[in-house]
Amino acid sequence: MKYLDEFRDPSIAKALIGRIRSSASRLSRSVKIMEICGSHTVSIFRSGIKSVLPPNVTMISGPGCPVCVTAMEDMDRMISLACGEERDSHIIATFGDMIRVPGTVTSLEREMASGADVRVTTSPLDSLLWAEENPEKEIVFLGVGFETTSPTVAAVVKRAKTAGLANFSVYPAFKLLPPALEALLDGGDVAIDGFLCPGHVSIMLGAAAYRPFSSKYQKPCVVAGFEPLDILLGISMILDQLLNDKHEVGNAYSRAVSEDGNQNAMSLLLEVFQPCDAPWRGLGVIPSSGLGFNDAFMAFDAVERFGLAAVPTGSDPPECACGEVLRGVTSPPECPLFGLGCTPDMPIGSCMVSSEGSCAAWFKYSGGG
Repeated sequence: MKYLDEFRDPSIAKALIGRIRSSASRLSRSVKIMEICGSHTVSIFRSGIKSVLPPNVTMISGPGCPVCVTAMEDMDRMISLACGEERDSHIIATFGDMIRVPGTVTSLEREMASGADVRVTTSPLDSLLWAEENPEKEIVFLGVGFETTSPTVAAVVKRAKTAGLANFSVYPAFKLLPPALEALLDGGDVAIDGFLCPGHVSIMLGAAAYRPFSSKYQKPCVVAGFEPLDILLGISMILDQLLNDKHEVGNAYSRAVSEDGNQNAMSLLLEVFQPCDAPWRGLGVIPSSGLGFNDAFMAFDAVERFGLAAVPTGSDPPECACGEVLRGVTSPPECPLFGLGCTPDMPIGSCMVSSEGSCAAWFKYSGGG
């Protein structure tokens, strides 16, 4: 534990907090820093960072939680496989909290309770094992996540092709981070002074991926890990840039993130998938922000195999403010459903589902609204 303890050292944290407060006092204006990733949101709450920041520095959550941003239509399509006439011929597999994300009428969790074969896994490789063990059934993996996760699924699809597994497919609900940031900034409905960029996605993308946002949009971008000292250092580096009227890419996580990222993983990703327009919950369709199959791997596309594009879908409840929360326009407690109709035990909006969702984090660490 010595290695982790070094990134939670109280004396270093105290020094960084002092540096942050000093920079903030000299800025003489209010600033909003967006922590893009839900893991940062949780760490900021859990470590108490939010409570020690000066009053003129506000952290706002961004659209970096894959559970939160998966669109209603994607859930409805997957749920249709779990509750349709051919329910018994499918095994639905996905990561953790995805089974709790509400569709228009029901969820995968509710369908599982009524008898559907829905399986949660931490590794998409399990899906291949289930495909081999159940040749009479179709195994459909709901693939979600950002650049951190999707290369792993691409590797699994390649392995399925090599093994000749004809009863395995993937519903590609993946997301790409840079197009979402561009859409946020082009939207212009929230003032963002800088970005605290996620460590794990940046391991794949590389710090250079944020250069367009520092140059074109003139926003400081600093990559940070998820330990308290990583985050405090990242915030301090952003404030230093603002203080000196700079807008550059900084790296407070150089022990893991390089300038160019993991090019092998990104090449594998683009061998199997290609960028496509994708729907985001509460944000609408963002151009080139998702991943669809390349022609060579189209046989593994669940959307094509089961005609899922024709499945009817609905929309988020009108009172739900997940879209505004994901854009940083609204804080979770400002949503009329927060802590009332919508709680982690009974989520209405997707931001209340995952522990990394901004609404769930607010609920847990702020006393439930």
